[in-house]
Amino acid sequence: MSGYRLTILPGDGTGREVTAEARRIIEVFEKHSPMSFDITEIPCGGQYFLETGEEWPEGSFEHCRDNTDAIFLGAIGWPGATMPNGDMAGGQVILGLRSGLGLYANIRPVKLYHGVQHKVHGEHTDIWDPDLVDMVLIRENTEGLYHSLLRRSAQAAVGTKDKPIDQPEFPGLEGEVSWDPRPISRHGSERVIRFAFELAKRRESQLHAPQRVTCVDKSNVLRGCRLFRRIFDEIDKEYEGIETTKAFIDAFTMWLVRDPEDLDVVVLPNMFGDIATDLASVLQGGMGMAASANIGDKHMLFEPVHGSSPKYAGQGKVNPIAAISSVQLMFDNLGARHDDPDAIMCADILDSAVSSHLSEGGVVTYDLGGAASTSEVGEAIAERCRELLQKQYSSV
Repeated sequence: MSGYRLTILPGDGTGREVTAEARRIIEVFEKHSPMSFDITEIPCGGQYFLETGEEWPEGSFEHCRDNTDAIFLGAIGWPGATMPNGDMAGGQVILGLRSGLGLYANIRPVKLYHGVQHKVHGEHTDIWDPDLVDMVLIRENTEGLYHSLLRRSAQAAVGTKDKPIDQPEFPGLEGEVSWDPRPISRHGSERVIRFAFELAKRRESQLHAPQRVTCVDKSNVLRGCRLFRRIFDEIDKEYEGIETTKAFIDAFTMWLVRDPEDLDVVVLPNMFGDIATDLASVLQGGMGMAASANIGDKHMLFEPVHGSSPKYAGQGKVNPIAAISSVQLMFDNLGARHDDPDAIMCADILDSAVSSHLSEGGVVTYDLGGAASTSEVGEAIAERCRELLQKQYSSV
């Protein structure tokens, strides 16, 4: 029996709706597989802030830190929910957890399933082979331009006071100036780059195909990126047999869309990774298909990449597949970390259920050209999971 402690943070807007479908999937696996979860649900985010004056209940960070094997987050952000310092209310939930729990690797798989209309090829589906798109982008998650905000959020989460940063001089600039530091460290770079190489080794074993690791930066201009690339070159020497390549972020955005078949595992500094992964979601059908994992040495958090979509909240029309695929990532990473074959099997079954649902013309939401509701898609995929689980475990 695979038992795990799971904390669920539904968050704001449509995040609450897709979280309900994620829970539906988890319940099916609890009922029909050896996996089980001790679930704690914690309200949080901008809506909760407007209702209570708090971003989440006191002690929530400590619970996530001390009493949780995995965290699932719906989405954060709500109009009008702003902290006194101007930050987005709810920011300490996701940003504070990333920094405070050391979730340094943001994993964003980009896979185009058969049956999904690609946002680039339009109606002419025969000119794009879905098998050309199957990569993982790994974004450094705790440094770079987000560093000062991450520190504010992490310190707020544990109840300490932020330390102000001295204002530097900017010769040649007049009037009001705002600025953000972009620190990139050897330690932070080493761990996320090594993570990328290890993931490439694991993908080689799973896919029975060689994997290439691509380093993306702007080292021709930026000093932090020069350090990032230098460390990539150092670690590359430790992994004989894994092919590598390097690219500047501006050229990479073109290659990403033009030649996705050349990409397997990609590692990027924080802000470049944030932008490139949203662009890459177009290759898989849009943000409604984009799942993610935030991984550290001791903790892990999973979330759909999309936001809370306030304009669609309460309408039951958003795509739950990104959230459902985030559950698949959760099963897979729990299995890898705890050497749990049942969790890995359940991850494979959930991926098969999503794949067959799409390739066989299952109901889809408006963003994929359908008219189904959020819950109709969730129910249909849950039923496929149920059938596959019964077939798998009734034969054991």
